[in-house]
Amino acid sequence: MLRTERSAGVARRTLVCTVTAAALLAAPLVATAPASANPDGTGLVIQEAYLKGGSANQPFTDKFVELGNPTDAPISVDGWSVQYRAATSTGAPSVGKLAGSVPAHGTYLVQMGSNGTNGEALPEPDAVTGLNPSGSTGTLLLADQATALTLPAGAVTTGTPGVVDLLGYGTSNTFETAVRTTGTANSVPDALTRTGTADTDSNAADFTVTGTITPENAAGETTQPTDPTDPTDPTDPTDPGTPTTPAEQVTIAQLQGTSDTSPYVGGTVRTDGVVTAVYATGGFAGYTIQTAGTGGALDLSTHTASDAVFVYSAATAAKVAVGDAVRLTGTVSEFNGLTELTVPTAAGLEQLPKAGVAAPVPATLTFPRTDAQRESLESMLIAPQGDYTVADNYTTNQYGEIVLAAGKQRLLQPTEVARPGSAEAAAVTADNAARTVVLDDGASTNFLSAANQSVPVSWLTQGPVTVGAAAAFREPVVLDYRNDAWKFQPTSPITGATPAADLPASFSNVRTSAPENVGGDIRLAGFNVLNYFPTTGDQLAGCTYYTDRDGDPVTVRGGCDARGAANADDLARQQVKIVKAINGLGADVVSLEEIENSARFGQDRDAAVATLVSALNAATGKDTWAYAKSPAKLPASEDVIRLALIYKQDRVQPVGGSTILTDSDAFANARQPLAQAFAPVVAKPGKGKGVEKPKKADTFLVIANHFKSKGSGTGADADQGDGQGASNASRVAQSKALVAFSTAMQKTAGTDKVFMLGDFNAYSQEDPVRVLDDAGYTDLGPAEDPTEWSYVFGGLSGSLDHVFASKAALKTVTGVDIWNINSVESVGLEYSRYDYNVTDLYRDDVYRASDHDPILVGIDLPGVGQPGKPGDGPGKPGDGPGKPGHGAGPVAAAIAALIAWLRGLFG
Repeated sequence: MLRTERSAGVARRTLVCTVTAAALLAAPLVATAPASANPDGTGLVIQEAYLKGGSANQPFTDKFVELGNPTDAPISVDGWSVQYRAATSTGAPSVGKLAGSVPAHGTYLVQMGSNGTNGEALPEPDAVTGLNPSGSTGTLLLADQATALTLPAGAVTTGTPGVVDLLGYGTSNTFETAVRTTGTANSVPDALTRTGTADTDSNAADFTVTGTITPENAAGETTQPTDPTDPTDPTDPTDPGTPTTPAEQVTIAQLQGTSDTSPYVGGTVRTDGVVTAVYATGGFAGYTIQTAGTGGALDLSTHTASDAVFVYSAATAAKVAVGDAVRLTGTVSEFNGLTELTVPTAAGLEQLPKAGVAAPVPATLTFPRTDAQRESLESMLIAPQGDYTVADNYTTNQYGEIVLAAGKQRLLQPTEVARPGSAEAAAVTADNAARTVVLDDGASTNFLSAANQSVPVSWLTQGPVTVGAAAAFREPVVLDYRNDAWKFQPTSPITGATPAADLPASFSNVRTSAPENVGGDIRLAGFNVLNYFPTTGDQLAGCTYYTDRDGDPVTVRGGCDARGAANADDLARQQVKIVKAINGLGADVVSLEEIENSARFGQDRDAAVATLVSALNAATGKDTWAYAKSPAKLPASEDVIRLALIYKQDRVQPVGGSTILTDSDAFANARQPLAQAFAPVVAKPGKGKGVEKPKKADTFLVIANHFKSKGSGTGADADQGDGQGASNASRVAQSKALVAFSTAMQKTAGTDKVFMLGDFNAYSQEDPVRVLDDAGYTDLGPAEDPTEWSYVFGGLSGSLDHVFASKAALKTVTGVDIWNINSVESVGLEYSRYDYNVTDLYRDDVYRASDHDPILVGIDLPGVGQPGKPGDGPGKPGDGPGKPGHGAGPVAAAIAALIAWLRGLFG
């Protein structure tokens, strides 16, 4: 996909899964050797992987990875991690932290998640993580860092930075030389075991599937310790050495401190609190406690230290409940910015009497704008006050998280409302940061991973979560900090199986079934059709695919020129959404971007657009639509996607043929603009007299556009860091070439009324738009309504899609509307992404037909009756002049309103 930032490979934040216990057996106080797995046997290896814990017939409740040390010296794993990535993933793996060391010629036991309650407890683990690998397929990594590794699919070689050892099993796409095949069900007790500690860098050669499962920790224990028997008589005492300092009793506020780092990091403390949230499942493996009686109406100018803390404790999370009064002993750490108290064993938990203990009260306040104020509330119970608006849902279908903006306004792309690099743009960036908070689901579940695809995805299962919707909180939440973001967590994990009434928040329904009435007697629209390719991948050789949870191909990933659906079934799902959306627009002329250039497949260049027009006509039940046929003169080189223009035959008629800009080097890396003149269809007076010849005064010119994306560029096209992305120089050149093309085409068509529509891949205050502004064209979309935008990227709203009107064309404009049916909806609703989780999110409606929203423009031309409501037949009476701002009066008034709004925003 060439049109958007998302296609640029811009890294999205991937949720890092889980925190881990720091409770480890003491290692000898000797120097530790560096480690890197290799065939010489001089480093740590993954020695055993048991991945079916808790399932029927299994001997142990929990899954584990056992590390082996073949060397003569202990090896430190401080700051290391075990990581897991799903078999088909190429993203960041989930991470479980390690600490301590692995004894010489010894082992180290890493406890992971469970599939159920069957089996016995493991020996005392040396580390506890929330990782929950698939029992049949995936990738396990031992890494010498605590942050997620970035690895491509394929064979991973010795010396890959960060990788100490790696095990790809089942059908994993990542492995050492060759994957270790598996194949047994979760009910079959077995493990993947290395023969000795040899590492030939081939998973297939080094590991076998064995029914002998032998967990062993660093102390050499192979069973769970039992309670001691009656004591024997003591022997003579030995030198006790340095006495152990008892844990210091502190308040939670003292533990938290007044900065972003606890003053007790690395120390062991004892503290009292009341349990306010429990996350025994879902990967957090812990709970929050808060000082009794704290919270309520707080003054953040004097409240400088949080009264709550997150307790990381897989050993005790299932032993507490909200409302319990507890005394905890554990070590203090900072995990990626979140202060934690790690309680490694049940011995660190003491239940206190509840009688007379005042429960904490949710803090009632609006979301703080500064990190310092948020730090003073970290892990506390919050009853959010004020307005909250959904700003992003891009990762909702994967991680069950929703980005919110405090207030009634979405988060904005700075260059949508202010010039790049300006103080005003910096102010928008700062405002975005001050208003951003993520509503999470109390878990680190990746709902797209093989291990979790059977768990219904949070939030989306209960109803639509649309960007721009208002979020209303009905239950308190916990404010915490994970994965570089402040988050509201429910007080217990939620999934799609959680009843809607039990969710901490609900969302307003801001969907519209039709665009606003834009008035006028002719309507124009621009629509990006998201790689609409009737040539499906299964018709070509070499295509690779993205697959759904059943492994079925759904959309082309690479390897061939096709870019859309994998097969006819997928195309049908895509097409019905596009058809309903276009027919629902009520437009008479539509500019299409990202439609197949069928000439690349040896077909007529117009084959794809003809296929879409046939589908549109089938839906209307008559010969409603036609397309502007390709001209004889074509560019010497074209992209596999192209531009097209379609029109309603009984509303408008083409004047002359279409023209493609063929003599400009500016579009060597983009799609060449397509121009076509139109005039209204006007019946001759008297019954059966036919159609009047197009009048010059009624002729208007439409130019379809699709500029270079922001995704890549070198030299002058390199990203300049001013917010405009890469290839800005190319887009500026394309704007200049478009102005010249428009001038030439106006002379050819004999009209100065021109509308330039499409995906310009530039926000409203960026240089390419400024070129068109300076040439006398008016940007109709944001000017008409400064609260509507056509695209959402990185949680920020803006318009990459525009309609530019010449001065003469502007006089005919009656209204403009951006129909928010695509960019504001979850990607999980797309035709190719709906079946990655057990929740079937697909509906044959208009929502998420594409990732860009269509723009609709109404114009008044002499002698033509209003077209009526979207979906009405031609020539029916319209809906009147429309609401103020959506089809009434000149656009100049709306531009004035935009200026006033910007002045209010920036003071």
